[in-house]
Amino acid sequence: MTHDHDLVLRPTAAQTSAALNPPPGRNGGDLVVETLAGLGATTVFGLPGQHALGMFDALRRSDLTYIGLRVENNAGFAADAYGRITGEAAPLLLSTGPGALTSLAALQEAAAASAPVLAISSQIPTAGLGGGRHGYLHELPDQQASFRGVVKSVHTVRAQSQIPSAIAAAWESALTAPHGPVWVEIPQDVLLAETHLPVVTAMDATPEDVVPRPELTAVAAELLSKAARPAIIAGGGVVRADASGKLKSLAERLQAPVVTTFGGKGAFPWEHPLSLQSWLEDRHTTDFLEDADVLLVVGSGLGELSSNYHTFKPRGRVIQIEADLGKLESNHPALGIHADARLALQALLETVDAREDETAADRVHAVLSQVRERIAAQELTLEQDVLASVRRALPSNSPSFWDMTILAYWAWSAFDARGSNTMHSAQGAGGLGYGFPAALGAAAADPTRPVLAVSGDGGALYSIAELATARQYDLNVTWLIVDDGGYGILREYMTDTFGQATATELARPDFVALAESFGVPGIRTTPETLGEDLSKALAAPGPSVVVLPALLRMFAPTHLD
Repeated sequence: MTHDHDLVLRPTAAQTSAALNPPPGRNGGDLVVETLAGLGATTVFGLPGQHALGMFDALRRSDLTYIGLRVENNAGFAADAYGRITGEAAPLLLSTGPGALTSLAALQEAAAASAPVLAISSQIPTAGLGGGRHGYLHELPDQQASFRGVVKSVHTVRAQSQIPSAIAAAWESALTAPHGPVWVEIPQDVLLAETHLPVVTAMDATPEDVVPRPELTAVAAELLSKAARPAIIAGGGVVRADASGKLKSLAERLQAPVVTTFGGKGAFPWEHPLSLQSWLEDRHTTDFLEDADVLLVVGSGLGELSSNYHTFKPRGRVIQIEADLGKLESNHPALGIHADARLALQALLETVDAREDETAADRVHAVLSQVRERIAAQELTLEQDVLASVRRALPSNSPSFWDMTILAYWAWSAFDARGSNTMHSAQGAGGLGYGFPAALGAAAADPTRPVLAVSGDGGALYSIAELATARQYDLNVTWLIVDDGGYGILREYMTDTFGQATATELARPDFVALAESFGVPGIRTTPETLGEDLSKALAAPGPSVVVLPALLRMFAPTHLD
């Protein structure tokens, strides 16, 4: 009797011959790039370094497209965006020690935003491993230790035969919900040594689905069906699971108002009658959500920003669907369902009863009216006009990437993303410098549509070197730099808290001249001409820079009241 697990696929004669006679001139680096290609990778990001040269030499013998950035952290941001846009694991090739460590902030953002980044780093030669002080260039006593608290998983290689399996295991880890960054480490001598191993072909690294337990979704469906005032908070997990269609169907069946978190922008149609939009930093929204007798939280851990700085105190029953086990019930007691958002929403769609509620849309409209009145009373027309100009200029299907800057903080609450997986920011970890290199990664993922990056002048200087990358690869990114001569949001925070700001003012370079020195067209605009200038820049092929000198202010918070 033959069982399925006893079946072994026999190689053909041609395959056997190829395995016995691999092409000459290959090294351990070839095993890396062959494995990546076998897993389905088409584009890799990175920066070469002495110990990693075996991988980079192998790239020229492969069909992989290489996008080289000027700073490792920026390469990590580009890989992060590529992973968010494609849903594929984005390979990031790095060198040992300083090169690897410089990527840590980007990997923290990828971890916070559940972006699938496959970082592959070199290591000092095998003879130097073990924690001794051998004096090798870039030597660290334990390089992996710097990454264990940041990435999902660490995979070490000490022999060439381990390379395919280690990379495949890392790939599967990166793409298992919740997605995230992973780390593979390979010594220099293993990468450089000639290899006689067969060429790596197709690899199997299929991530397992995180399936909801049916008894839990049955209870959730019962609670939602019988709720008097259900509401939904939709987070980034809905976007990553490509579940916005299922969310819309469920909300309409339940007549449940929906608010999207900043990471979940676009998960629900902005102008839908049930859309509370994204005004999470407003007490009117917080009060509405607290009043729900059953609150469904999908793909969000209800962290600091999503809970109006932890002032949100739900009074009703909470149902939380979350693929990240560490986030499940981490902030509020709930009926916790550990599952991918798409699978859990499908299970609910199959079991909930339709509700009739003629008041739901009116209650949503009332909340949004209160929010608009609060903002209108603060006389912030400049900020709203600038954001509206950006929205008009940006094509509906174009992605945008926002740095940590005042205009981005406005966009979290007030920008209509016009589609799932189109608006991204660094609000996961909150580091500066994300917007422009991330936009470059998105443009590499899809060259057919323009990409917008938005930065302040402070954040722009973190990634100004990547203008060379944009020009070298002719990436279709328009970079809007809002120049207020300093770290604007920190200026506001310090002034509000201490009465005056310290260390927030910056010398202002001529960003237009700087862009043009890289061969990138630049223009200085005004709030009145921003829409037209931005539209022209986005319509022109290749990279461009639009500089807006303006002092923007934030709307008043409500969590301090």
